[in-house]
Amino acid sequence: MLLAATLLLCLAAARGAEEPKMEKLRVYIGTYTWKESKGIYLMELDLATGKLSAPELAAEATNPTFLAIHPSRRFLYAVGEIGKFQGRSTGSVSAFAIAPDTGKLTPLNSQPSGGTGPCHVTVDKQGKNLLVANYSGGSVAVLPIAEDGSLKEPSCTIQHKGTGPNKSRQEGPHAHSINLDPAGRFAFAADLGLDKLLIYRFDPAKGTLTPNDPPFASVAPGAGPRHFAFHPNGRFAYAINEMGMTVTAFAYDAERGTLKELQTVRTLPEGRETTPADSTAEVVVHPSGKFLYGSNRGHDSIAIFALDPETGKLTPAGHEPTQGKAPRNFAIEPSGTWLLAANQNSASVVVFRIDPKTGALTPAGVKADIPAPVCVRFVPAATE
Repeated sequence: MLLAATLLLCLAAARGAEEPKMEKLRVYIGTYTWKESKGIYLMELDLATGKLSAPELAAEATNPTFLAIHPSRRFLYAVGEIGKFQGRSTGSVSAFAIAPDTGKLTPLNSQPSGGTGPCHVTVDKQGKNLLVANYSGGSVAVLPIAEDGSLKEPSCTIQHKGTGPNKSRQEGPHAHSINLDPAGRFAFAADLGLDKLLIYRFDPAKGTLTPNDPPFASVAPGAGPRHFAFHPNGRFAYAINEMGMTVTAFAYDAERGTLKELQTVRTLPEGRETTPADSTAEVVVHPSGKFLYGSNRGHDSIAIFALDPETGKLTPAGHEPTQGKAPRNFAIEPSGTWLLAANQNSASVVVFRIDPKTGALTPAGVKADIPAPVCVRFVPAATE
């Protein structure tokens, strides 16, 4: 008995040694560099208190608005939200190496994004390819990733075609995001200009996208789908609609790569009329799968929804002001305790604590001043 107990204690100690409790996360912030910003900024988040270290410039870059982290956590990728790159009518995507000890970024290289105004990037689970959505150009592309983390030229570019009913915003295609399903078999491009979620079969070995059958799922005319998120159980997915001020819930068939609409709910409070200044931005499912959050610009809030993991449906559960203007992207760190909201037009990143029972957000009294913040991404900090 004593020997068995000793063995159990040893095994428990070994597991603890293998999985040390994380104390801090590095926080990378993508920005617009129209005015004061110089590129990508870096802070540390204390997971016990929610406090942030003073922001530092991690790397200079032009309009590195949206970021993605390589699964090895050794590399970071950023769009260059521009219209011209190396004399060509295209935006860019840049690769950076992450210094293990400081988190600072060293440029590796840049490549064309396959269209103008790139606004969203994601990296596949194997770390072999980067996928990018080009808003102004209305296209999506795949760029293979080399062993050293640098980017190769696009191996696949697909130009979207069509229009939507809103002549001022939907005069042509506007690919606003591209995401992979949990298995990495299908890619989903939310196109604001077409009111469609275009669905592609993804071949990571070849770095190609092929239209699925059926090739898309639709949202309401004029809704303008922007960003897209899967539920942790892989059975449901959610699109936030920038112009419609709504979230659409879908059931997901992982074998066929198809989406079936379940419901569409407003992101604004009941009785609040939509104004010309209103638009949504980001949508995130809590790691527990119990809650969904969406950002409202104009109303300047995070919409909170209770989420039924069995049906995938949403129930409105309140709103929390972001203590700033135009909350663009926001992110929830892996433990599900803290939400960081990037207020683009008030130059602030604000920290909120998440109630694990209700999903409610409480300001942590922590704010970082960063010019024109757009995107929030986390990487575990080095431990001594």
